[in-house]
Amino acid sequence: MSDNKEQKTVVITGASRGIGHQVVIRFVREGWRVVSCSRDDIPMDRQVDDSPHLHVPTDLADPASIDAFVETANAFIGDGPVHALVNNAGVSPKTSFRERLGTLNGSLDHWREVFELNFFAPLILARGFAAALHRGEGAIVNVTSIAGHRIHPFAGSAYSCSKAALSGLTREMASEFAHLGVRVNAVAPGEIETAILSPETEDLIPRIPMGRTGTPEEVAGTIFYLCSPDAGYVTGTEIMITGGQHLL
Repeated sequence: MSDNKEQKTVVITGASRGIGHQVVIRFVREGWRVVSCSRDDIPMDRQVDDSPHLHVPTDLADPASIDAFVETANAFIGDGPVHALVNNAGVSPKTSFRERLGTLNGSLDHWREVFELNFFAPLILARGFAAALHRGEGAIVNVTSIAGHRIHPFAGSAYSCSKAALSGLTREMASEFAHLGVRVNAVAPGEIETAILSPETEDLIPRIPMGRTGTPEEVAGTIFYLCSPDAGYVTGTEIMITGGQHLL
């Protein structure tokens, strides 16, 4: 639990499974109050007991839904501060026949849907919670991807481009939000043991210097660090959580 007498508040997207769920668990264990969203409600077997937690089912690709989440969350927070925003929600479309969705296949509507969730939602949420983050002198962490930095054999082009754009957005936000006393960083996971992982990932393990996939807990730990006082002078940084895969 945190030694800070003031209970801190974090907003987390994509909180019902995978990395997002582990981020919720980590912050709750550290004594933070969690405000979260995901497309669906959190299943009973993933709910965190004894947590002062507001969860709002939200479709972040739908402008009306994301506006409703911001309004509901800010009403819950009131005039209090937000100390962290974790933009974790994302989508990586796959074909039914295991073909990589590149620039020559897949509809432009799918590209727009990917960018709405992976790029525009973090921007809208950062704007929506900017005042509360300013009050908390908080931190924003955007979850990007190794696929935003190199051609990935399984991640499609729309996903990769949206994550590359989110990396650029992180840099721009770090510069502008610094005037509000808010730090902005990103984490770029590699092959992490979540449902988004492709079955063929096993073929990539020999190319990972650490010889294994990562865990959602490891990503959550890095995200928590970036939101903590230990990272008080860190902004505009993207931490690669890849086991060294990005080096090759």
